[in-house]
Amino acid sequence: MTLIHIVLFKFRPEVSEEHKDTFIRELKTLKSLPCVKNGRLLVGSPSVTNPIERSKGFQVALVSYHEDKAALAEYQASDEHHRVTSTYMFPYKEDLVRFDFEVDAEDEYMCHFPLLA
Repeated sequence: MTLIHIVLFKFRPEVSEEHKDTFIRELKTLKSLPCVKNGRLLVGSPSVTNPIERSKGFQVALVSYHEDKAALAEYQASDEHHRVTSTYMFPYKEDLVRFDFEVDAEDEYMCHFPLLA
């Protein structure tokens, strides 16, 4: 089974681009956690949604893959995750949306793709 974790981040207006860039770099380090399935963690910014208003002001997106709910819980509880979110996100956030879902068995094959180093 695969569980997909999606988070959208919105910073307060006064937060600098430099800070946002640092946050993105730090988020990307979380792909090395063993609870992230095969290192599949993507971070994207800025939104290229057209019209941009449909992005509702969210500035950074994270999508990560986990083996199951226990692996996602391990990810959430990790010291590394706590360090990144408590240092670079929560003191600066305006809003955050999280959505997690289990991939249906018939779609699981789409979660198995070769990784390029």
